[in-house]
Amino acid sequence: MAHLARSLAPEDFQTVSFRGKGRKRLRSRFSFQRVTAAHPVTRDSQTPREEWLIIEWPAGRDAPSDYWISNLPADTKPERLACLARLRWMIELDYRQLKGQLGLDHYEGRSYLGWYHHTALVTTAHAFLTLERQNPKAQRRASHSPKRFAYSSPSSTAGPGTATPATSR
Repeated sequence: MAHLARSLAPEDFQTVSFRGKGRKRLRSRFSFQRVTAAHPVTRDSQTPREEWLIIEWPAGRDAPSDYWISNLPADTKPERLACLARLRWMIELDYRQLKGQLGLDHYEGRSYLGWYHHTALVTTAHAFLTLERQNPKAQRRASHSPKRFAYSSPSSTAGPGTATPATSR
């Protein structure tokens, strides 16, 4: 693929925005080529289909940084192709968070029902964190109900009852 990328003319590359808005918009140089991927299956009655070869070659670099193959339709806009190609990084970050911080890989049970329950809880926690991350400055109401304290256990030695109220300082 590097040979194909080097054989392309500079006019075959275009600067495309793939994430963000306004001044925080991320851009890079991409080439979008229709190619026919190798088709080793000899018993298949279907002819090989054309696919997109997406090449990212940032300005100032000596070689392309990434390559992607996409089976999106031929009339797909370059901005959409670039956005979806670069979205893979976000998916990998989410998967890393699911495994590392939320415990997706910690299940050691033997039943399908237990696994299903575990993955449902991890997915719900991930959805909550994603919504919180999307709006970090949102006002969140603090609970004033004494029944909703985090330290409600009677054996708790440190909790809201032992804390000094902020107004009495």
